[in-house]
Formats: sequence, structure tokens, C-alpha cells
Amino acid sequence: MANKPLQQFLTACQTRIERAFDTRLPSSEQEPERLHQAMRHAALGGGKRLRPTLAYAAASAVGVTREQIDAAACALELIHTYSLIHDDLPAMDDDDLRRGRPTCHKAFDEATAILAGDALQTLAFQWLATDSANSPDARLRMIELLARASGSRGMIAGQALDLASEGQTLNREALETIHLHKTGALIQASVNMATLVRPDCPGEQASALDGYARAIGLAFQVQDDLLDVEGETAVLGKQSGQDAAHQKATYPSLLGLEAAREEAARLVAEAQRCISSFDGGADPLRWIADYIIARDY
Repeated sequence: MANKPLQQFLTACQTRIERAFDTRLPSSEQEPERLHQAMRHAALGGGKRLRPTLAYAAASAVGVTREQIDAAACALELIHTYSLIHDDLPAMDDDDLRRGRPTCHKAFDEATAILAGDALQTLAFQWLATDSANSPDARLRMIELLARASGSRGMIAGQALDLASEGQTLNREALETIHLHKTGALIQASVNMATLVRPDCPGEQASALDGYARAIGLAFQVQDDLLDVEGETAVLGKQSGQDAAHQKATYPSLLGLEAAREEAARLVAEAQRCISSFDGGADPLRWIADYIIARDY
């Protein structure tokens, strides 16, 4: 259970993203209707909204307004949502449920799901490019960061490495490399967006935030692996044990359950150390770090 200030912060960020999506996504009645219905089905399907929440939390830490980070927060979640649509496809993880609802290809069909993911991905960059709250230079920096974090040297690299590792015996370094890309790259981009909006952000603060993001990106994945083994993710409709079914290496399978829990705690402590010099504006980042390993879904 999140503490009260964090719960209030999470709710405010989630509400902000839901409203933005409901308003800015193409109407389900706009042609092509089926495609737009699929996009809205996936994007408005709930979820933790962790990445935009991290963007808002980092903005608070460096004195950037929510209005300045809105487009980046939405773009990050669009990229995450598109990746989930594609991850769920039969050629990838072959999942029937996402957040307690039919996955996009089950609610519609595989071809429509692929196109919906493609459309959400490109829409993310459109929203960043047309962001009137920031300068053209800031927009360009954010577009470049998001493209790198989500491309073949970021999130997609991690997905490719993850697929290639099925049935393989991995060492800890190889597993960490997968997750620094697959999960960590977009989480790092989420935290780093605020420093791009504020060009005068001190270098030591930017480095500290990057270190924080790297640590919680890995901690988030360790906790996900633990929840998958323990079956808690079934609460939101995800099929527990999917990694085992696909013969994927996980932190619990590599380290053991207790050592994996210790590793998650170590990473969160490292994240907290990275931002220890920040003032109270960084409290949301501190709350989120603790929440990463306290969550049960």
C-alpha cells in the first residue's frame, strides 16, 4: 500500500494522463473507426502510469512545471502502450489478458493490434514535436532521447535480446543488460526528460537523476520477476509464471528468491543515495523508489 502523499501524487498523475489521452487521442468515431477504437482500448486501459509519473516527479525535483512535462509524459506512456500491444501478440509473449481486459489483438484482431501499436508510436513523436509549452530546442532534445530510449539500442534492443535468450542459461551481467534496455531505457528517459526541458539544470543533478533512474529501472524488473514467480500479477489479469513458460531467465531463477529480494532492496537504497542531496521537491522520487519494491502488482 502506497503512503498517503504518494497515493495522492500517483492519483493526480494518473488522472492527468487519462484526461489527456481521452481528449487528445483520435475519437473512436473518426475514420478508420476500428483502428482508433483499438488505440483507445489499449491506451485507456488503466495501468500504473509509472513512466509519466516519474516524469512529473523528476520535474518536481528540478523545478519544471507539469505543463512543461505534459507532452513528454504522454509520449512516454504512448510508447510504453505500443510496446505492450506488440509484446502481447502471439509472435511475442502470446497473452490473452492485459490489466484484466482482453489484449488488443484479442479484443480486435492481430493486424489491427499491430497497426494500433504503430499508430501510438508515431503519435508519441507528433505530440512531442507540436508541444507548445517548450522551446523548439527542448522539443528536439526530448524527441531524440525518446527515439534512442525506445529504439534498437534501447527498449527494442532489450526485447530482441530477451527473445533470443529464451531457453538459454544467462549470467547476471547478461540478464542485467537485457533489463537495462527492455525496461530500464524508457524509465531512464522518463526521469531525464525534465532535465532536457530545463537547459540550465546543473550537471551534477542530471547525473544524480540518471543514476537514480538506472537503479529503479532494475529494481522494478527484479520486483516484477518476484511477483511473476509468486503469482501476484494475476491480480490485474496477467498470467503469472509467463516467464517460466517461455523459459526466460529471471532474477529469482538466477539468484534465488531471497537474494532477488535483497537485490531489489539494494537497488532502491542506491537510488535513494543518488538523490540524497536534493531538497523536498524530490520527495515524489523518494516515495516512488520505496513503492517500487513495496507494490504487489
